[in-house]
Amino acid sequence: MLNLLSRKSESRNSVKRISPDEAKKRLDAKEPIVLLDVREKAEYANQHIPDSINLPLSQIQTVGEILPDKNATIFVYCLSGGRSQNAASQMVKMGYQNIYNLGGISSWKYETVSGNH
Repeated sequence: MLNLLSRKSESRNSVKRISPDEAKKRLDAKEPIVLLDVREKAEYANQHIPDSINLPLSQIQTVGEILPDKNATIFVYCLSGGRSQNAASQMVKMGYQNIYNLGGISSWKYETVSGNH
């Protein structure tokens, strides 16, 4: 019985997929969205989506320190989508409610910037 209940709550609170086009629309509409880049710092410095936050996958367990609001809408991305799915799944297990896997920056056809800001 307990197993059935935990499965139900997990299905309600799961990683959602969002396309770059849909993400761009929502970002342009100025929705309160956090963009989380889970690539390594050097990859982030080379190219990232403007206004994103960098937290490498290897440090995802510390996400609560920089993103304490578990109800925030968070779009997670990496290079091709693997690390972002892994990070997003871990965040759901930590209790985050609105996690979207944006996939990889390699599919992002909009503006990107470089540097550590």
